[in-house]
Amino acid sequence: MTGRFRIRIRRLRRAGRLGLRARLIAAFLLVAAIAAGTTATLIYQEARSAVLKQSQDTAVAQLRDQIGAQTVKLPMTRTSLRELSLAVGRQGKPHPWYVFAEYGSLRASNVGQTTSGVITDDLRRRTRANPHGTFQRVVKDGRPWLTVGMPVMLGVAGQEPSQPTGITVYAVMPLTTEEANVRAMVTAARDGALPALAVALVPALLAARSVLRPVRDLRRAASSMGKGRLDTRIEVKGSDELADLAWTFNESAEALERSVEELQKAEARARRFASDVSHELRTPLAGMLAVTEVLDEDADRLDPDTAAAVRLVSAETGKLATLVEDLMEISRFDAKAAELNLDEVDVAETIRKTLQNRRWEDLVGAELPPGIRAMLDPRRFDVVIANLVGNALRHGAAPVRVSLRADGDRLVTEVTDGGPGIAPAVLPHIFDRFYKADAARTRSAGSGLGLAITLENVRLHGGTVRAANGPDGGAVFTVALPSRPPGEGELP
Repeated sequence: MTGRFRIRIRRLRRAGRLGLRARLIAAFLLVAAIAAGTTATLIYQEARSAVLKQSQDTAVAQLRDQIGAQTVKLPMTRTSLRELSLAVGRQGKPHPWYVFAEYGSLRASNVGQTTSGVITDDLRRRTRANPHGTFQRVVKDGRPWLTVGMPVMLGVAGQEPSQPTGITVYAVMPLTTEEANVRAMVTAARDGALPALAVALVPALLAARSVLRPVRDLRRAASSMGKGRLDTRIEVKGSDELADLAWTFNESAEALERSVEELQKAEARARRFASDVSHELRTPLAGMLAVTEVLDEDADRLDPDTAAAVRLVSAETGKLATLVEDLMEISRFDAKAAELNLDEVDVAETIRKTLQNRRWEDLVGAELPPGIRAMLDPRRFDVVIANLVGNALRHGAAPVRVSLRADGDRLVTEVTDGGPGIAPAVLPHIFDRFYKADAARTRSAGSGLGLAITLENVRLHGGTVRAANGPDGGAVFTVALPSRPPGEGELP
């Protein structure tokens, strides 16, 4: 997956979700809407109850007074029952009343019909059981009605009526006006809530801006530090939690900058030390090598013990010289001083010369097709092949083979051996400096830097090197180099 594809996926994910600003504003407006809705609902319920209670209390009191003022003579006839309903209906307040009177099987009203569909059986039952009367709000065909039932009682003047007459009067009045007033209040509350939400958007934007500014500063600072600018700091404003976060970030950044500076200085000192030591050792080592060469020539004329000591000193001096040269080479890579000296070469012939110069022709099989040419640094490519083949000869087993092939615009070289292969735990560290696959092997013929130098030379060419185990056993090192390094033109 390329870096550009990853960035595109990240942008799509960001587009698929709301940003923090949008979520903050949405939450603020949601709280404002819930508060406005809750307030409007409570106001509506209280106002509706007050309006309806006032109407029904007025109607019940009026009906009770009107019935108490009527003169009732028993037994009642249909005509007298109608006159009672007419007399009560004329005084109806606060709305005109539709009065229905019942006396046994007789029915009468102040309108054309003798009964109403809004008078329920439940109201009749409760009215007969309560001498003070009762009421009920009914919605029929979408219209609200107030129905009041009142029994007519007989009593002595100055005393509370106590004797039932069997006459029941029902007053029915519409609550259209009250319902219209309630709906008007709901509309006013709704129309007032919308501007309130619009006004609430302003503090929501201000709050989101004040919260997101430190977050954006923190994101930019973190991105800047990720790019290596460790001196990045955030301006601390205020004394809230976000200011504490900015202060903590600055302290952490300062501590990190100090730690990185100390590590860089220590690393620079270590590299400088290795480079200086290696450079200073070259002169005495050159003299030691010259002396050991002379001693090697005369070793056959010395007694056996002295000859063995001379050969041991000569071998160890050679190893030390190799180590010093490898340390100096690694120092050049660390100091970014290594350069490519490119030349167009016959790759097969270059590999063949590497084997011949080290007298490995009889030990290493080669599959080197002719005609493969590339722009390479011959010296560094020679080091790569020599280190890989030498590693296979020292730590692997026969047969050791080198193969070459062209794969599109890349040059692929493989070095294989017939040994036991590389342990899975060793593979991730095989190119580390001074790494030893066998911890018990404290000494080896190499410097411990050969594969690390190989990796650096391959990277310098813009290629890759990979270590693996073959399907039939043995280690496989694969080097893939571009036939022309980046920035080079067409091959001549």
